Amino acid sequence: MSNESTVTETQKKQKDEKVGRNATLQGGKFLTFSLIGEEYGLEILKVQEIIGIMAITPVPRTPEFVKGVINLRGKIIPITDLRQKFQMNLPEQTSETCVIVVQIAQNGNKLTMGIVVDKVSEVLDIATEQVETPPSFGVNVDISFILGMGKVGNKVIIILDVDKVLSGKEIAIVDRISKKSVSPHDDKIVRKNSRVSSAEKKGGKNV
Repeated sequence: MSNESTVTETQKKQKDEKVGRNATLQGGKFLTFSLIGEEYGLEILKVQEIIGIMAITPVPRTPEFVKGVINLRGKIIPITDLRQKFQMNLPEQTSETCVIVVQIAQNGNKLTMGIVVDKVSEVLDIATEQVETPPSFGVNVDISFILGMGKVGNKVIIILDVDKVLSGKEIAIVDRISKKSVSPHDDKIVRKNSRVSSAEKKGGKNV
């Protein structure tokens, strides 16, 4: 297959994805948060809760942005860092650094995952007319995980499709971690995090 054919097919795929986004592009309630000074948003229905940073147990041989797992009320939850996923520089952790626990859909199943962000801002009502299709950055830049660009006052909020932030292969890795059977090592994770369970209950809040 020639390079010209490959580019044409890629352009067609991006056009089809853009048409699909335009058909489903709509406003609603979004949880907004900050990554390196930029504002992002997630559909509020995808958000389970927000918790403070807990002790994270690393899992060997996983991508760098997969920070490890936590024990959240007896359930092992994989933790990813969107800043590393988006190849951003990691800032120092602050009192505002937190984890948004989300549910993502993959092949008809739901996966619970935590994402580390610099800080959570607020829940915003963004009307459909305030949401625009994301601009194209060329055939080599994948923006399928961006639902749209929300215009709120003088700010632009990048609205993410959390189901598409990770690739299928990356989701499979995270899914394997979340379904890991409880072993003596996992038992250590539970014991290690039990010290912060009471603090988590105070620091965490349901959305």
